[in-house]
Amino acid sequence: MPTLHETVTSALPVDDAFAFLADFANAPVWDPGTAASERIDDGPVGVGARYRLGVRMRGRVVPMEYRIVAHEPDTRVVLEGQGSGVRARDEISFATTPAGTRVDYVAEIHLTGLFRLLEPFLGSAFAKIGRDARAGMQRALDERSRATRLDELGNDGPGDRPGTVGAGR
Repeated sequence: MPTLHETVTSALPVDDAFAFLADFANAPVWDPGTAASERIDDGPVGVGARYRLGVRMRGRVVPMEYRIVAHEPDTRVVLEGQGSGVRARDEISFATTPAGTRVDYVAEIHLTGLFRLLEPFLGSAFAKIGRDARAGMQRALDERSRATRLDELGNDGPGDRPGTVGAGR
């Protein structure tokens, strides 16, 4: 069973990072392996919330359904997914740091049926999935952090508004 473990750090506060990543409807924003995701039930994001994903595999997009099985606000979220020939368990843990948030992402992937015979040969492919997810998560959290800082400054950086000191004149 391949296990991916990636870590990113962000200036985004832990509550914002958690809210964004725990809602798997946002997965296409940060995971290049996810082509589409939609919430398929109602209510708050928490234990039992279900998502339908289109996951990129070997040049195709295959359907998977994920369900949140553990939800500890600002600390960790665990999702279990299943699709044709694959089961997955994703655990995303969050810790506050002096600079913002550290996110640990662990994904266990189980190929099922005849696909399980391929697992020993797919180590580099699984490693790439992990690297791509880490890079996408880092990019998405950095973008959200920048947007949050700009919102705190009134949607523009200092000197970017016409008529303010420092505006490129």
